[in-house]
Amino acid sequence: MKAEQHQLTTKRDNCRLCLSTDVPVAIPFAATPLAEKYVSDLNSPQAPALPVDLYICNDCGHVQILDVVDPTYLWADYTYHSGQTQGIVNHFKEVSEMVLDLYGPFEKQFAIDVGSNDGTFLKCFKQKGFKVLGIDPASAIAAKATSEGIETIADLMTEEKGKFISEQYGTADLVTAFNVFAHADEMIDLLKGITKVLDKDGLFVFEVSYLKDIIDKMLIGTIFHEHLCNHSLQPLVKFLAAEGLEVIHVEHVSIQGGSIIGFAQHKGATRKIQPSVAAMLESEEAANLHSMEAMNSFVARLNSMKQEVKAFADSALSNNGIIAGYGAARSGPMLVTQFELGNQISEIYDDHPQKVGKYTPGDHILVKATSALNETQPNLVVILAWIHAKAIVKKHVDYLENGGQFLTLTPTVQLITKENYADFIA
Repeated sequence: MKAEQHQLTTKRDNCRLCLSTDVPVAIPFAATPLAEKYVSDLNSPQAPALPVDLYICNDCGHVQILDVVDPTYLWADYTYHSGQTQGIVNHFKEVSEMVLDLYGPFEKQFAIDVGSNDGTFLKCFKQKGFKVLGIDPASAIAAKATSEGIETIADLMTEEKGKFISEQYGTADLVTAFNVFAHADEMIDLLKGITKVLDKDGLFVFEVSYLKDIIDKMLIGTIFHEHLCNHSLQPLVKFLAAEGLEVIHVEHVSIQGGSIIGFAQHKGATRKIQPSVAAMLESEEAANLHSMEAMNSFVARLNSMKQEVKAFADSALSNNGIIAGYGAARSGPMLVTQFELGNQISEIYDDHPQKVGKYTPGDHILVKATSALNETQPNLVVILAWIHAKAIVKKHVDYLENGGQFLTLTPTVQLITKENYADFIA
């Protein structure tokens, strides 16, 4: 790691998967405030804008953020709980059943979840009779999970921590890591820890947002400071192999705009490698995914989308119009910053109890309850919680019928009005 470039960030000079130093900038972005730094006082200092550029490794193909935010600062105000989102709860239930259907039964029935958050995923396995253990660095969330019956170690998974867990609890025949592979800076140390707790014939299952979907669908909202890695299968296969693991199966799923679930084991264990692995690798190769050409195409499309958004915003602001945002989501600051909406959005609607009545990081936009939408009746509402766009439109048909307009930013810039909302939500 190089010396600190900002009081809150350090900058890597190498790929976190293969340690190559051939990692040029692939997609430059405007520096963006951290997502969770809401403030109660409008006079509070604005949260600093921090780099969020993407770099590509010319050796293994991994796409990543190299500017690493101080973890203490990054996670101090973290509000996300897996169990708060019913779609995530349902997804975890479906995945747990898929794991058991494909690779069960498990002899020890001991599951460890790395980056376990509030224990929602582990509850699925506990209900099936598994002994479970979580590990997560967010101490308050870990404590809450433990109090609710999911024992959780409040720490990062490292090689040293993996040794400790294997000595104190034994090795697990099922280890999971859902989206934690996006959050970790020291990926090699993390994976070494996972190999330490994985039984010799154990199964390692991980889920990550999929780079191909991010590029194909222009999923700018998935890119923010805590998501240090934007994964694809080719670099992951090499990365796991370096630590003695082999990918044996992969599933492409729709969660978070497009993700992959990978299944891996120690090399030489009993399970066969499925055709799905070669098929996805061939798909990535055919798309030229790990190339600067693919990254340049993304940048060109993003610049075109910015012009579209500007045109819609200028139109909405004419004649003293008002623009609002919808969703105080983690993707919000990234979308607001990249589309240059910080000085144009007057208020943001959300019902999160820890955000309503507060001001957004950086731009200090007031967050109001969603009930305020019809009171204000803005000319244009930009959907920042992009994953929930259809649900948001369905909830506020009356706003549209009264002449309001929604604007989606991803995967395409689209104006939703009373004339076309039925097709949008169909």
